[in-house]
Amino acid sequence: MHLDVVDLKKFYFGTALGRLSTTVLSSRVAEIWPTTAGCTVVGFGFAAPLLRDIRQQALRTVNLMPARQGATSWPIKGANTSVLTADASWPLPTEASERILFLHGLETSENPSGLLKECWRVLAPEGRVLFVVPHRAGLWARRDATPFGFGRPYSAGQLDKQLMQHRFEPIHHAAALFFPPSERKFLAGASGAWEKFGRRMPMGLAGGVLLVEAVKRVVQPHRPALAEKVSKSLKALEEITVPGARPVSGRRQA
Repeated sequence: MHLDVVDLKKFYFGTALGRLSTTVLSSRVAEIWPTTAGCTVVGFGFAAPLLRDIRQQALRTVNLMPARQGATSWPIKGANTSVLTADASWPLPTEASERILFLHGLETSENPSGLLKECWRVLAPEGRVLFVVPHRAGLWARRDATPFGFGRPYSAGQLDKQLMQHRFEPIHHAAALFFPPSERKFLAGASGAWEKFGRRMPMGLAGGVLLVEAVKRVVQPHRPALAEKVSKSLKALEEITVPGARPVSGRRQA
């Protein structure tokens, strides 16, 4: 089930924990995508908090919000770029985007297969998609006090398998939100130390959120060229023999 847009907006823009989460996750996204200059970037789910910095350098940004979640206008200043859409029917042309960012989109979708197929359609060849999902082994997925406590949490292996089944190649894995999901000020104040320490640990043991980047691979099926087909046909004719007749040749006899 998708979360309600009112609750998501309240968490990310109305709570200290939500604003801290935005800062940490935005920093991780910037490490994975140091630049999006000249790119069309599409966000799906509730990606607005992470699109804020990306919007400053991208060629254009589109913020897709699932119908079951509801939509809110974004950005606050300037022309609205938010669009209400179905999971498996995006109002975008094929191969329209070089980057797609998921936040609270995949894990809450009731049709994840259709969603990934639509993502593959809209993404340009060799384009990149970044999924930010709850980590199954993390503390954040075990508490419903934050949006990461809803939907299907993933392990890295589970997400990789699902992506490969839909013709994506995972190329980068990271984790974030190593501090406990608590509003206590002393925990939030030490978030930097938590994140620094957490990066030294095996990814499968810590981190409330997984970040998995994948690339769209387009492999052309091998088909014999026309010349190859003709050559094979002539070769087959040459092997045909008729009693009392000369073998068929690919050349006209003088």
